Amino acid sequence: MSAIVAIVGRPNVGKSTFFNRLIQRREAIVDAVSGVTRDRHYGKTDWNGREFSLIDTGGYVVGSDDEFEEEIDKQVELAIDEADAILFLVDVETGITGMDEDVANLLRRVKKPVFLVVNKVDAANRLHDAAEFYGLGLGEYFPIASINGSGTGELLDALVEALPEKAEDNNEDELPRFAVVGRPNAGKSSFINALIGEDRYIVTDIAGTTRDAIDTKYNRFGFEFNLVDTAGIRRKAKVKEDLEFYSVMRSVRAIEHSDVCILLFDATRGFDGQVQNIFWLAERNKKGVVILVNKWDLVEKDNHTTKEFEQKIRKAIEPFTDVPIVFISALTKQRIFKAIETAVTVYKSRSNKIKTSKFNEIMLPIIEHNPPPAYKGKYIKIKYCMQLPTQTPQFVFFCNLPQYIRDPYKRFIENQLREEFDFNGVPIQIYFRKK
Repeated sequence: MSAIVAIVGRPNVGKSTFFNRLIQRREAIVDAVSGVTRDRHYGKTDWNGREFSLIDTGGYVVGSDDEFEEEIDKQVELAIDEADAILFLVDVETGITGMDEDVANLLRRVKKPVFLVVNKVDAANRLHDAAEFYGLGLGEYFPIASINGSGTGELLDALVEALPEKAEDNNEDELPRFAVVGRPNAGKSSFINALIGEDRYIVTDIAGTTRDAIDTKYNRFGFEFNLVDTAGIRRKAKVKEDLEFYSVMRSVRAIEHSDVCILLFDATRGFDGQVQNIFWLAERNKKGVVILVNKWDLVEKDNHTTKEFEQKIRKAIEPFTDVPIVFISALTKQRIFKAIETAVTVYKSRSNKIKTSKFNEIMLPIIEHNPPPAYKGKYIKIKYCMQLPTQTPQFVFFCNLPQYIRDPYKRFIENQLREEFDFNGVPIQIYFRKK
């Protein structure tokens, strides 16, 4: 479970540049998403082997100049509530402003790590100007230049040291966590109410009725797990009120802390770009995924409708197409228990461990009949493979020239692995290493 770091501050201090600098520092970093869009306001990164999530609150500030102070205060308070650490960005060019002081007043009362980051310190003479920010009463500051990365290393060293220790993943007493995610008003709460047989959650036709991520222990028909109903996730442009921004943060954290994401969407609206973004957020966090097509009873159907609908979904999620798709109706309870059975199967597949001897016995003959193509006249030989002892399925193949193995062959290996072993709905990672 990764920690959440919030970037706060008034507009026009360089938060977006700083945010982009952090999330693009390493090749393995997940592309940034706002909630789950690609507007670059939510992302994952790591430093010195420590992974954490970044949320830039500044992009949510709306309204006229007169409203800025009030809106920033709201966003900072919400970020403080959810984040594990806070980066407070200020601008050395303008010095301390009234809005900076208002944010600082809030942060001085916080019991979490707060880092004062003075941006645009890209020349020696500006180091002296940065000393003015001692006046905010937040102690030491970190002078940086987000445009070229100067000073960010020292800041990140201090940040990862202050983050809370990672929770142990091998806590066997914890029940599996299934997060029901999707756009607002897709029927998530209705789905959970139908499952547990009572009106546990408020259901209305108004999008955004659910404001929080709420756990429900499910223990029926031999299944036992925590079911999490999350607030709907919208594009940043539509996240205008502070409560909805809070819901987005809670939903993002629910996805990150889940084992399986049950992605539920409205069949009458289709598998649109926003739903796809939620899917990729779950995939990039290496969560098991089950896709539920809700309100299927409202769709006019013929003999080919289901097959064509499923093909469109799989086309949209390429290359990760090995995902179960269940057509349901939360209102009529059509196939809702099939959906839960599928989610349990995906959870078991996600924790599937393959013996090294069996893995080599099956995969090496496949590789021998379909070896990697020669590169610059050099032949690549894969001699040994194994599953890594990680929480999510990861596999390593040892060979003489791993640098010459290209993406098409990696996809071939993944497809063969999925054909031979049951990893339906589970993202897997494949590495090639020198023996």
